[in-house]
Amino acid sequence: MRPLLRKTLLLIVLLLSLLLAWWLQRPEGQALLARTLGWQAAGNTAAGQGERPSAGPAAPLKPGPQANASASAPALIEVAQAIGRPLRDVAQATGTLRARQSSALRPQASGRVRAIHFREGQPVRKGQLLLQLDDRLERAHWQQAQAELELARANHGRSRELVQRGFISRAALEESAAKLQIAQARRDLAQAQLERLRIQAPFDAVAGLADVHVGDYVREGEVVLQLQDLDVLLVDFRLPERVAAQLAVGQAVQLRFDALPGVQRQATVQAIDPLVDAQERALALRARLPNPDRQLRPGMSAQVELVLQERAQAVLVPEQAVLSNAQGPALIRVQPWQAQAPTPQGDGRMGWPPQTVFRTERLPVQLGQRLPGWVEVRGEGLAVGDVVMVAGQHRANRSGQRVRIRWAEPEPPPLPNHANPSPHAGSSPEAGQDTASGATLGAAPAPGQPLRHSAMRGVPWA
Repeated sequence: MRPLLRKTLLLIVLLLSLLLAWWLQRPEGQALLARTLGWQAAGNTAAGQGERPSAGPAAPLKPGPQANASASAPALIEVAQAIGRPLRDVAQATGTLRARQSSALRPQASGRVRAIHFREGQPVRKGQLLLQLDDRLERAHWQQAQAELELARANHGRSRELVQRGFISRAALEESAAKLQIAQARRDLAQAQLERLRIQAPFDAVAGLADVHVGDYVREGEVVLQLQDLDVLLVDFRLPERVAAQLAVGQAVQLRFDALPGVQRQATVQAIDPLVDAQERALALRARLPNPDRQLRPGMSAQVELVLQERAQAVLVPEQAVLSNAQGPALIRVQPWQAQAPTPQGDGRMGWPPQTVFRTERLPVQLGQRLPGWVEVRGEGLAVGDVVMVAGQHRANRSGQRVRIRWAEPEPPPLPNHANPSPHAGSSPEAGQDTASGATLGAAPAPGQPLRHSAMRGVPWA
């Protein structure tokens, strides 16, 4: 039992030490420590001067002036301004090009190839004869049927004249009419047999590669040629179901192609599948892509960008300003402790004197897009031009604290079309993190433009 008791006591002492260290990091603990040090310094001074305690009750010691100054000194933090930028919510996907019209041509009858009337890879016109099979036997049948049709037509004409003169009965006329119809049907059948030996282009297209030559024997239903309509292509792609409410026919789609670096095209959403894929939770879309120069080919992959929403003035803050905890993202906004309008400083910028004390305010926020080094803040709590803390969160991370500020110099965000369309991507800095700043945010603002606390530039950390 003794080893267990010893371990328990050591664990209790360790926990109490950690709790005391944490409490001493808080402003209340620091103030008490400062007062204690002040009292000890006063006692040591009195002992060094040979003072003796009086017979009466001892007067309580008061903290020295240095302890009061240390307890009330505002913490120094680093801040930046919320800026406004036009942003777009963009959905990205990988799509595949396909021809608006494509056809795999197959003969309707078996036979030997007699003639080829196309060139591989060259355009063909609708109705153009592409492949002719041997039709000598079928053509002879057609000629016989055509002759029988002409004879039946002549006999029927003479029968009409004889009926009018009364030489034959009307029944004989009806019989000649039936023979004419039979002859017509036989000729049409022979014509159809001839057409089955001819392969024609069903639409304007480009002929593909064909492994067929004159004299080859091809079978009925065997693919002999592929046709692709390249004038207009279709782009098939899929998007997550969560953006379904923001999709509509007619939306513009921007396309880039791995096979053609630097080439960009615009397509238009032509159709949206009414059925959501239950396994992938995705929605299929099809866009129409004009291809007048026929530079693009079916089967190519395309990087698809579809604009879901555009905002003329989105609010952006440096990503170091965002705090994350169980309650969600938040940031610290700072304002002068006493209402004080910014005034022109020595360098002509708008700001506050260096002795100005600021008050902190913790704001819950909703995050939107992420750009390199910046993140969009949505909602009505933060406005363009507000001052937010970007470093020193371990010194001030709640509302109502007194602080002094130093301006950070974050790298400006890129142009809107470089934004990452994946909302809430990446991680936010945790509370208590100090981060060094980058380059200056744009040019120096003139009076009346975004604020700068220029008098505090270059102040080292306290």
